[in-house]
Amino acid sequence: MLITRLNGYEISPFAVLAEADLEGAILKGADLHGVVLNKANLKNSMLADSDLSGATLTGADLSGADLSDADLSDADLFNANLEGANLKGANLRGAYLRGVNLRGALMTDSDMTSANLTGADIYGAILTNAVMPDGKIHG
Repeated sequence: MLITRLNGYEISPFAVLAEADLEGAILKGADLHGVVLNKANLKNSMLADSDLSGATLTGADLSGADLSDADLSDADLFNANLEGANLKGANLRGAYLRGVNLRGALMTDSDMTSANLTGADIYGAILTNAVMPDGKIHG
């Protein structure tokens, strides 16, 4: 098992970091699968190439975060704020994105197969080459 370190602290998979203030954190390539980050502040964080599969990020603020090539498959991002986030090449297969703010997000080449985007705000999002078979935007 890979342990991620942040400011001397160990963050292992399935850790609970609800309401944590990780604004601007550099967690590139981190193994954070199954981590609970409900209502966490991850504004402008570097999470590129990270494994956040199965993570719980309900109500988290990921505005401006770099999630390029991140694995967010089966993650729960209910009501999360991803405004202006970089999700280029991200794996969002089966992700729960209900009520998510994706305004202005870069989602080029992302895979949203079977993702639930009911009520998501995608105004101004860049979805070039995004894959979304069986994904739901409404209803």
